[in-house]
Amino acid sequence: MGRRSERLSKQGMLAGDLSGEGDVIQVVSRAFDVLRCFESHEARLGNLEISSRCGLPRSTVSRLTHTLTRMGQLVYLPRDQKYRIGPSAVAMSTSMMKGLQLRNLIRLRLQDVAEQLPGTVGFVIPDRFHLVYLEFARAANALGLHEGTGSRISMTSTAAGFAYTAALDADVGNALIAEMEREIGDRAALLKSRIEDNRRHLGQHGYVVACGTWSPHINGLAVPIWSPQYQTYVVATIGLLAAMFDENRLHREVAPHMLGLGAAIGSLLEGAEGDIFVNRLEGKALPPPTPNNNKIIKTEDANELEAGTRRPRPARSVRARDGRR
Repeated sequence: MGRRSERLSKQGMLAGDLSGEGDVIQVVSRAFDVLRCFESHEARLGNLEISSRCGLPRSTVSRLTHTLTRMGQLVYLPRDQKYRIGPSAVAMSTSMMKGLQLRNLIRLRLQDVAEQLPGTVGFVIPDRFHLVYLEFARAANALGLHEGTGSRISMTSTAAGFAYTAALDADVGNALIAEMEREIGDRAALLKSRIEDNRRHLGQHGYVVACGTWSPHINGLAVPIWSPQYQTYVVATIGLLAAMFDENRLHREVAPHMLGLGAAIGSLLEGAEGDIFVNRLEGKALPPPTPNNNKIIKTEDANELEAGTRRPRPARSVRARDGRR
């Protein structure tokens, strides 16, 4: 039991190459794969479409969708002969989303940066081979990139994905990339070819850049942040028009803002108790705004936090002594 718990706690994942997959209950894993196919509440998918997206046999998908429908996680639409997200899944996600104080504070930090840079700034968390936007902010004059809350981006071709995989311990990161190669084939090639350079740059500078890898028109920069709640890394990321921000300008003008954002979010996460979705921040101190920003934070729930503002601490090193990069 202890050995399994240790594997599960290692940066929030159980990598097949590290442990083997004999202790993973495949039917549970596949059920979640089915649910991931529904990217919005309005998505309507049949068994054939789900089978194509998951890479599972249609007979397996049929059994899973039947079970998930009986559980209320999916709803069957007879007229369309398709499924959509059910009330139990919505209720579960809604209960997790209550008490949004911490996320509101993170959103304000993102907005601070978005008001200074003409791009889309995001706070993302890993979900298998993707990252999901929990929060985002966008400059009024931002062009070319319009991700929003709940959007999923690839881990294999984005600055956020490069930063996340580079921050993981090398054995965990390599195992994740090996799993990607098995599951999604050539799409992992770019990430694999850049992983060592990404790790080296992250170790030296605290951030990772990706120019034209997700889109030839978009350049990105991302900062990984350790999350005590999830025992893995989350990421602050920004996408900007490549025509306006080449790589040199990313390093010179964008990196300082994003490193400050990473430090601010890191302090918020370290000050939070429990899950990032749950309101347990009463009485916790709010780190002061990033430099060169005199905007006063005003939210209904933040008054007590503002009263206890504490001195900012430096961002956690990506080579911390507890074994994390």
